[in-house]
Amino acid sequence: MTTVAPHLGRRTWPAALVAALRAAPVGQATIPFYLLFGLIVTLNAVGLVMVLSVSSVTSLYVGQSTWFTFQRQLVWSMGGLVALLVMMRVNYRQWQRCANGLVVLTMVLLVAVLIPGIGTTANGATRWIYFGPLSFQPSELAKLAMALFAASWLADRVGDKAGAERDTRTTIRPVLVVCSLMAGFILLQPNLGTAVIIVMVAFAALFMAGVPLLPLTGWSLLSGGAAALAAWGSGYRRDRVVSMLDPWSDPLDSGWQTIQSRVGIASGGASGVGLGESRIKWGFLPEAQTDFVFAVLAEEMGWMGAMFVICLFAGFVFCGIWVALNAPDRFGQVLAAAITVWVGAQAFVNIAAVVGVLPITGVPLPFLSVGGSALLSAMVATGVLLNIARQIRVEP
Repeated sequence: MTTVAPHLGRRTWPAALVAALRAAPVGQATIPFYLLFGLIVTLNAVGLVMVLSVSSVTSLYVGQSTWFTFQRQLVWSMGGLVALLVMMRVNYRQWQRCANGLVVLTMVLLVAVLIPGIGTTANGATRWIYFGPLSFQPSELAKLAMALFAASWLADRVGDKAGAERDTRTTIRPVLVVCSLMAGFILLQPNLGTAVIIVMVAFAALFMAGVPLLPLTGWSLLSGGAAALAAWGSGYRRDRVVSMLDPWSDPLDSGWQTIQSRVGIASGGASGVGLGESRIKWGFLPEAQTDFVFAVLAEEMGWMGAMFVICLFAGFVFCGIWVALNAPDRFGQVLAAAITVWVGAQAFVNIAAVVGVLPITGVPLPFLSVGGSALLSAMVATGVLLNIARQIRVEP
């Protein structure tokens, strides 16, 4: 039988964390728990290999050591692993009390990043806050905050109350208000891809909580229409949509990344040109180590390596859905579904953009793309997911 960690009271945060770790339920580790852990570790290992392969070239171009970016990513990966192990031990129910505070903190940071002198602009986007040599993306924290808030709010308002999920005033509307505020601030950066992921996390939580499909479908169509307007109403986003449909209409500008990405994937064939032997990473494919790392992977490891990575993400989604369906309580069910959709949807959007079936959105590939805050937030979230999986009781 699982136990809930005792109330932490007025203890300081370090003491509270120690108490939570000691009281964390171990439970009966299930096969999906081991699979999830193995999938996450494998994805991180593949990511480090690809970061070393790609960044050795991109770092050289800017006059840095060929090991510079890899060493930074390795530090973030080790930090992420520690965070995952800690989250895996802390009872996920403890985070329900932090949901509202995390939303407020996230909103403050999303506003702060837009203030000149605080936020840092790169490639036309203002998404980063620097703390000395380290940078942080508040939009990455927003994904975790949205998942926790939606799960906490819906668990409290729905729970076991008969028919409570049908009261849209206390279910759909509050979640969508918070979601709209977060997505709106992120759109101002501008960052449409992450805003779409935030909305998908919110709708996954609402669906898992049992909100009726009719109003949920209506709001989904409205959100989809708003995203389409945002994409078509901005010049560079409209160019990306056009380049997705016909990259050769502007092969030297908006269609360049899509064309080069497809060239790299096609060059890889079945088994690839060999690890470290990619040609497109030598200045032909912009953002090769972040948004387009999958194209380099497909070139070096072929379609077999690309399908291996896709299967890893598919396995993650499958295990995450199993955890969501079998979680001990409503909060765990909704939170597991939100985290699973976060990682799965982000992987889908990134890979679909790389192969040219979706517009380029600037969404990184979870666990594989270069980016410290993105990796750390994903590791924290998957650590929480592992804790939920750890507490599932399997009947003999």
